[in-house]
Amino acid sequence: MPSVLVVGAGVLGASVAHHLAKAGARVTVIEAGGPAAGTSSATFSIDVSHLKTPHSYYTLNRHGAELHHQLGEELDGSDWHHRVPLVQWGHTEQEQHVIRERAERLRGWGHACRTADRSELDELAPGVSPAACRADELVVHEQASWYDAPLFTRRLLDRAALRGADIRYGLRVTSVLRTGERVTGVVAEGRRFEADWVVNCAGPDAGRIAALAGASLPLKRVPGLVGESTRLPEQDRLGAILATPGVDLRPAPDGRVVSISWPVDAMLPPDAEGTADAARQAAPALERELHRLGREVFTPLRAAGMAGVRLGVRPVPADGLPLVGCAAATPGLYTVVTHSGVTLAPALGLLAAHEIVEGSSAAELADYRPDRTPATDVADESVRVMSGAAAITAA
Repeated sequence: MPSVLVVGAGVLGASVAHHLAKAGARVTVIEAGGPAAGTSSATFSIDVSHLKTPHSYYTLNRHGAELHHQLGEELDGSDWHHRVPLVQWGHTEQEQHVIRERAERLRGWGHACRTADRSELDELAPGVSPAACRADELVVHEQASWYDAPLFTRRLLDRAALRGADIRYGLRVTSVLRTGERVTGVVAEGRRFEADWVVNCAGPDAGRIAALAGASLPLKRVPGLVGESTRLPEQDRLGAILATPGVDLRPAPDGRVVSISWPVDAMLPPDAEGTADAARQAAPALERELHRLGREVFTPLRAAGMAGVRLGVRPVPADGLPLVGCAAATPGLYTVVTHSGVTLAPALGLLAAHEIVEGSSAAELADYRPDRTPATDVADESVRVMSGAAAITAA
């Protein structure tokens, strides 16, 4: 069995490590911080299959969502996985048109969604302000989910460790080792780690790791804020994911509410990711705005406070689609990086482990190789939404 070094202990690295260890590989995980210390702890973390295009990519995301159920059986319960409906509406006719057209397409793909009258809103999501929804029609995704990504990551890493994986934290990769043309290890904090394979699961840092090996990834780093409220009383807790114009809300552990807003993210200073001072200076005003938008939609938030916001850096491939596999220029270096990593983690971890251990190509990954030429137009609808190119914001 191969020896494999996994760089990154976020949700993707944890899934790859789990599936490799299960397949019998000798696994070492190294992480610059701690488990889920990066983007995996600052993510909205819902099943976003309804926003995935083209159809083949939608299918991969549906497969990932379904595998969360199977992993629950492997990991003695799926306490990170929470089934709730997702309720969506727009304000303008154009926004409503986009939502209706998307729902029609999804139903044609066998996706469980329906239209609903506005009068159902109080039953679907008690506590939503009547003034927050001016649409006569809603779209309801019946089988949506939200995920506790840090908990999921820890569950996977714990099971990988039980199967013999060596997991080490506080080790930042500073160089990549080669034997001839092949990547055979890394140096982290002055320590050498060698293996048959190096798997780059470093999220927004994946481009730097690739560059150390003399390669490049078509990858953008997109900062965004994730807010979390203080705890709500039992009777006032949010029971659905809300995708609305201006702000998206979802439940969180202990009766809290998590929020994101693409318009708020657009107000981040250009150097927010690279300059901690800039992010800190902008955060109070943007935190207040994020909370204001949430309170306008979900009235129980008016009696709650904001526990805080986290600045996450999303790794977004140029065409929105995952980067998975080996590039011709860097044999031995296997990349797994994507936006929407929590939904995709079970599927990508399984498929990557299969390719590494079995030495064969997975047909499901053929369109996602890291040295492909990215499409000139973004293929993934969720990235168009995030960038503001679509008419309706959504989770």
